[in-house]
Order: sequence, then structure tokens, then C-alpha cells
Amino acid sequence: MATEQMEQQKLVRDCLKGKPQAQRQLYEMYAETMLGVCYRYTRSMRDAEDVLQEAFVKVFHHLDQYKQEGELGAWIRRIMVNTALNFLKRHRKYQEEMYFTEEYLHPVSQDDPVVRIQAKELADLIRQLPQGYQVIFNLHAVEGFSHVEIGEMLGISDGTSRSQYARARNLLITWLKKHSSDQKKTSYAGK
Repeated sequence: MATEQMEQQKLVRDCLKGKPQAQRQLYEMYAETMLGVCYRYTRSMRDAEDVLQEAFVKVFHHLDQYKQEGELGAWIRRIMVNTALNFLKRHRKYQEEMYFTEEYLHPVSQDDPVVRIQAKELADLIRQLPQGYQVIFNLHAVEGFSHVEIGEMLGISDGTSRSQYARARNLLITWLKKHSSDQKKTSYAGK
């Protein structure tokens, strides 16, 4: 572990010296994972790739601010998330879908289904959430930001973040229940 950390520190130092090979290595080390992060917030792979490129420019530009106290990947992920949120704010097609008003909210229920679902199926369901729900769900459930942090990032109250998260969660539960009943019907029909 110490060797890995030392190699990472050397890689960061080489990137700070402007060595193209080190920058390429850093990019290749994190690009695939971070593209997935970017894709969770956008509606297309093309937009996710744009966010990824913009975010990596920021990573290399601000690498001197990385204190090497935490994991480099976590530091890069935070830049990716912030860049994705800024991308959503700048592009009209996303702004029109970022509703945080009561008229766009779904009723809240506390039922939890016990469902077997593959990770890709769950990711597909999350991507079907209204944009505002999707962003808050990803920020809280996937990235681990608190509702206070989310409120600050999006310019909304932490209460709005909590209610949007609860509604996103409940909408997913409704869809999961439907998925579960569809799976049962399919398995009974197949016998």
C-alpha cells in the first residue's frame, strides 16, 4: 500500500512538472471510471465525454491544490461531479428538466420492495428519473454528499434536497415493485 501511495505521489509530481507521459498515465488510470460518474449526470455519452474532458482540464490545472492527504481518485471524482453540475446549469436542455418545485413532485410512500435487480438495470432506472431527482439521488446515494452540501451545490435548501431524494427513492421503489411483479409473471408464464 505504501508503495502504491509513493507511486501515486511521484505521478502527481511528474504531472505538476508538465510531463505528458505522466498526464497521459493519470488520465488513463481514471478516465473510464470518471466517464461513468459523468454519465450518471448527463443524458448522453457525448455530453458525458464533454464533461470528462472539461473536468480533466480542471484536474491538471488545479493539481497543485491536491494535498495528497486523501485518495487522489476521490479528489478527481469531486471535480467530475462539480463539472457535471456546472454543465447541467449551463445547458438549456438540462435546465428545463431541473424542476425543484412542488408541482413536479410525486407522492411519497414508505414501502420498500424486496427485489432482485442487476446493477445495470438499477442504473437504467435511475437514468429514467426526472433530471432533478436523478441529480439529487446520485449526489446523495451514490456520491455520498449530505443534503446540506447538495443544497449548497445546487442553490436549493437542504429540505428541498431531502424531499427530492425521498421522492426519487420512492419513485424508484414503485418502479422496482413493478419490475418485481413483471419478473414473477414472466417466471410463472415460463413454467
